[in-house]
Amino acid sequence: MVDYDYDLGIIGGGAAGLTVASGAAQLGAKTLLIEKEAALGGDCLHFGCVPSKTLIRSAHVYHQIKRARDFGLPAVDLPPVDFSQIAQRIKDVIARIQKHDSEERFCGLGAKVEFGPARFIDDHRVDVSGRPVSAKTWVIATGSSAAIPPIQGLADADYLTNRDIFSLPRLPGSMVILGAGPIGIEMAQAFNRLGTTVTVIDRAEQILPKEDRDMADAVQARLTAEGVVFYLNAVVEQVEADGEKKTVSVTLGNGAAADLKADTLLVAAGRIPNVDDLDLAAAGVHYDRGGIDVDARLRTRQKHIFAAGDVNGGYLFTHAAGYEGGVVVSNAVFHLPRKVDYTWLPWCTYTDPELASIGMNERSATAAGIDYTVLSEAFVDNDRALAEDQSAGRIKLILDKKEKPLGVQILGPRAGDLIAEWVAALNGGVKLSILASAVHPYPTLGEISKRVTGALFSQKIFSEKVQKGLKFIFNLKGRACSLDT
Repeated sequence: MVDYDYDLGIIGGGAAGLTVASGAAQLGAKTLLIEKEAALGGDCLHFGCVPSKTLIRSAHVYHQIKRARDFGLPAVDLPPVDFSQIAQRIKDVIARIQKHDSEERFCGLGAKVEFGPARFIDDHRVDVSGRPVSAKTWVIATGSSAAIPPIQGLADADYLTNRDIFSLPRLPGSMVILGAGPIGIEMAQAFNRLGTTVTVIDRAEQILPKEDRDMADAVQARLTAEGVVFYLNAVVEQVEADGEKKTVSVTLGNGAAADLKADTLLVAAGRIPNVDDLDLAAAGVHYDRGGIDVDARLRTRQKHIFAAGDVNGGYLFTHAAGYEGGVVVSNAVFHLPRKVDYTWLPWCTYTDPELASIGMNERSATAAGIDYTVLSEAFVDNDRALAEDQSAGRIKLILDKKEKPLGVQILGPRAGDLIAEWVAALNGGVKLSILASAVHPYPTLGEISKRVTGALFSQKIFSEKVQKGLKFIFNLKGRACSLDT
């Protein structure tokens, strides 16, 4: 029997890698965690989820203060934003969370942490900063990076990605964003609210292309009303840098051309897996531009090598990476054949209003050829939303022909939190009748979930057929009042 240095080796200290390291070490596996950056936490902590949500919150507060009169308060004459202070707040928040992802914490759990680049020598050994290390089982969790489109002149235009945007020394006067996905749209609203003139360009005909058109259009309408300019169905032909200005030349869907000038250019045009420096061929691991090829147990073609998180090209969410890390632990440590199941995986775009989803939306149900119906409730009918002046948006409940839930979308205030009730209900197989009869505190935003499920049953309970039956059995006299028509 081969004597390996470690039972389990992990390359990448982001959400997936940290989950595997924590679980495996606490279960008694001799575990090595390798991270090429100077600190653990991955893209999410340092350049993604945490800094972006911190920035979004600062922008939201600034926006709310400017709207003081809408809440019956005195108008406030705000000075311009000093972005260096926001950048410092972002650093402070990252530092506080970093303590949970420290080398000391994982050493305390029993995992050895090493910093530096790693590449495979063969399917059981990797080179870590010039030193070979072996493990019986390997987990590749190296995440993803911003995809840079092959646009003429872009490489010389001093563009920004998510790695740069949160540490700017000053607020840009103007910004062009390439990409209308979640990252691009979140940053567009945040920087616009802080005072930057923002333009968004995308090839697609709608923003947030994976979402239903009606929900995406509602988000776009809010951003447009706040001042963001959109060029959709547009192709970027070239980028030119002229001093401190960038010129982005685009061709529109109608054939017209436009030159858009800005101080700053943010590239948010998708993600690519971080595989280039791993020498995966030496390990016999197959991959393509979409990511590392894995089966339902997250095993590569080498069954003792797993890939979890963004690097396998699946669902590019931190919570998905954490979930996949747990699946890897089940397979690699317990040797239980656990498979991934993304049926009820939620996600959220943190615009204002937020857009959260779980399961199928109308777009995916139509693509799958499923007959469905939609129940909807608007936040304008929610008393708490009205009290807080956050009445934009609605909830959509997608049902199949047997009235079983296929999915839920929520566009509205705190949608990312509101979807949690549906995460529990759908994963737990809770009947819609239970949700409809459950008592929610009043007034809360969460009542909207009760109302949309209640609408399904009210159609039946308050039907003409039931009225006639009750009238026959109990001799009810019918309506006491009717409006003139």
